[in-house]
Amino acid sequence: MTYLFTSESVSAWHPDKVADQISDAILDAYLAQDPNSKVACETLVTTNKVVIAWEVKSKGSVNAEQIARDVIRKIGYTKKEYWFDADSCDVEVFLHAQSPDINRGVDRENIKDQWAWDQGMMFGYACNETENYMPLSLDLAHKILIELNGIRKEWKDMPYLRPDAKSQVTVEYSDKWKPIRINTIVVSTQHDEFLTPENWESQLETDKKMLDQIYDDVKNIVLPRVKTKLSENLQKLFDENLILYVNPTGKFVIWWPNGDTGLTWRKIIVDTYGWKWAHWGWAFSGKDPSKVDRSAAYAARHIAKNLVAAGISDEILVQVAYAIWVAKPVSLYINTYWKSKVDFSDSEIAKKVENIFDMRPNAIENRLKLRNPIYFQTASYGHMWHESRNESGLELFTREKLDYVDKIRKEFSL
Repeated sequence: MTYLFTSESVSAWHPDKVADQISDAILDAYLAQDPNSKVACETLVTTNKVVIAWEVKSKGSVNAEQIARDVIRKIGYTKKEYWFDADSCDVEVFLHAQSPDINRGVDRENIKDQWAWDQGMMFGYACNETENYMPLSLDLAHKILIELNGIRKEWKDMPYLRPDAKSQVTVEYSDKWKPIRINTIVVSTQHDEFLTPENWESQLETDKKMLDQIYDDVKNIVLPRVKTKLSENLQKLFDENLILYVNPTGKFVIWWPNGDTGLTWRKIIVDTYGWKWAHWGWAFSGKDPSKVDRSAAYAARHIAKNLVAAGISDEILVQVAYAIWVAKPVSLYINTYWKSKVDFSDSEIAKKVENIFDMRPNAIENRLKLRNPIYFQTASYGHMWHESRNESGLELFTREKLDYVDKIRKEFSL
């Protein structure tokens, strides 16, 4: 028997992602001035309004209103007809100091003993379905929107495109958990009213013509360009039976923050693994790395990816759990889903992982260089799959580095 699995993604212009990017830009601004800044920032966007609230302990000082406007401008909301633009939107700012009851557990005399700021369970996941060790459904959903955005910026093949967009990909798997074909793709993309009806009676007919044009362009322009970025094995998963839905409502003109309120932290599944397999319910954007719900989640992904790349298993889930004001995790759990390639139980693999990776909060910050202002670039199209790279002298997406493969193989005598 086969089964279907689905994941979704949203563009960087989706209202929730606008909020995430503003929150992370404010965090970056603090870290650039004071790497030891403690920040937790949340943002709400709606019709021509931005509301920012955050707690902070920092030697730095930032202009949150100006940062928000700069982010909105960079994203591309610059036209008044959008009812949400960088220059005219109202920005409200609410700031308070970090609770001293939280801070005394984070700022320790011996920094290596830095405690976890709260209890909680964080998950990391990796599989070998794709070259970046991500679930195929989510990987494709991200790539479709990145390609759509590239086409929009070219202003050539699909000049009617507006910024907001969503995608969804359903993959059919064999009973051996192997992807065998792409079953369904859904693309909803915002667009101009690029055709004008002759009169009000012909509006529905005009809308249908616009929808047909967008459908054909997604099918014949977007998807072929996505496929060229994939390996030959993945390209073969596309067949003539693929089900494609484009703007299923029939029209997608009014949306962005004018049509839908956006909130920081509301796209946590898009940010991680597309519901494959577990999620802890907490989020990332706007939080400095003393918050283990961000830093430990990144570290768990780093562990899982290196384990799969080292050949320990085709698929691995890592769970790490903390108690508030305790530096060392209370547990580290490994699940290989019966796909292990080594003669060790999952509990034995977990013990070896504990020998390799120091999961105390400060050790994670140092290993992954998380005190640098690197978070704005991470706030859209997922946090976990982008290739590690250097930009403006900073190392981005360090959790994606395969720098522990040799150490893992040595520990497991591979």
